[in-house]
Amino acid sequence: MAVRTFTRVLATALAMLAIASGAAEASPVLMISLDGLRPDDVTKAGERGIKVPHLQALLQEGANASGVVGVLPTLTYPSHTTLVTGVAPARHGVSNNLTFDPQATNQQGWYWYASDIRVPTLWQAAHAAGLKTASVHWPVTVGATGIDANLPQIWRTGCADDAKLLVALATPGLLPRLEAKLGPYRQGIDETVEGDAVRVKFAQALLAERPAFTTVYLAGIDHQEHRSGPGSPEAIATIERTDALVGDLVASARAAMPDVTVVVVSDHGFLPITTDINLFAPFIAAGLVTLDKDGKVASWQAEPWLAGGTAFVVLARPDDASLLARTTALVDKLARDPAYHIARVLDHAETQRLGGPAEAALTIAFEPGYESGHDPRAAVATPASYKGMHGFMPDLPAMRSTLIVSGPKLRRRGDLGVVDMRSIAPSVARILGVKLPDAQADAVF
Repeated sequence: MAVRTFTRVLATALAMLAIASGAAEASPVLMISLDGLRPDDVTKAGERGIKVPHLQALLQEGANASGVVGVLPTLTYPSHTTLVTGVAPARHGVSNNLTFDPQATNQQGWYWYASDIRVPTLWQAAHAAGLKTASVHWPVTVGATGIDANLPQIWRTGCADDAKLLVALATPGLLPRLEAKLGPYRQGIDETVEGDAVRVKFAQALLAERPAFTTVYLAGIDHQEHRSGPGSPEAIATIERTDALVGDLVASARAAMPDVTVVVVSDHGFLPITTDINLFAPFIAAGLVTLDKDGKVASWQAEPWLAGGTAFVVLARPDDASLLARTTALVDKLARDPAYHIARVLDHAETQRLGGPAEAALTIAFEPGYESGHDPRAAVATPASYKGMHGFMPDLPAMRSTLIVSGPKLRRRGDLGVVDMRSIAPSVARILGVKLPDAQADAVF
């Protein structure tokens, strides 16, 4: 009995020592997402005439990826969920930016709600370990557990009621407390760099309170690259203004927490586009989608779920073999028609192997320069509504995103090479001294 008691006491002491040791090795983390930032806009900034001194300073003192291979689809919400879980959309459940809404009953509802995430997040892992957490404008954080100070991303119409909505959905009392010092917060529908600048002030106030893990999302680069195209003068000017905001965040974090590790990420790359392709019309002509007298969807059997440079075909009856065969025949016919500029079609099994949406019976991948259009009454090909787009297949080098890391606890410095996006969350978890057992890749920094 005495031997067993001694063994239990020794095991407990060793466990406590291990916990204390892990805590001693841990470092607070500030994770900044710059939506749409291409890696070469930092690593080759001089060649491109881009002035980003703050990002380049982080790169030179720490580590960076030459590119990050993202997830399917290469869109903001699925990617940002991967960045905090370490798993692909097939596993975490956030399959697109907008929820699948074939009859448009959700008024363009996005995947705002953290309840859609099916696996643990970094915030939850940190909170469970007794660490304080904070987040500003990160996607898929409405109702998130594990975030102690949360200003989630959500919008509806952009009217004054949206501000009331955010007060109700943020951490209770947080927004009024900060607005009393800083003035009005910027509504979520505002994705400009000016909106980012306001949100950065709120993030700086939270960083002064020394959270162990903070996530901050800035949308301005993506916003401008959609409108003027990647590499345009307007996009470059936005990147430079965003670099200054990164400098402000890093300065505030280091003033409050000198041992902070700064992790700068983006969610996807960008491609210039010229043409919208109408995928809806063939599904309507084939009787798979039926419109009412007002041109709205009255019923559907199979319908495209648009994702920029890709589209996912969802079946109303996924187990209906005849419906799948009929739909596959239609999509194969479109893929053979050069007017549709389809580069590749993936079946459900291949989509799942690549970590894409579980809902997709088929994945349609467009050629660079072409995206899925939204008007079912349009011609097959019309001028694109945007000048830049993402959502293309993640194996395209142009879709690679950014990773720059600086801090005292890095395992490696310098060029990390090409990195799997799923490896970023477990790397952050290592620095925080917490675990993400569901992550599908190993830590790389």
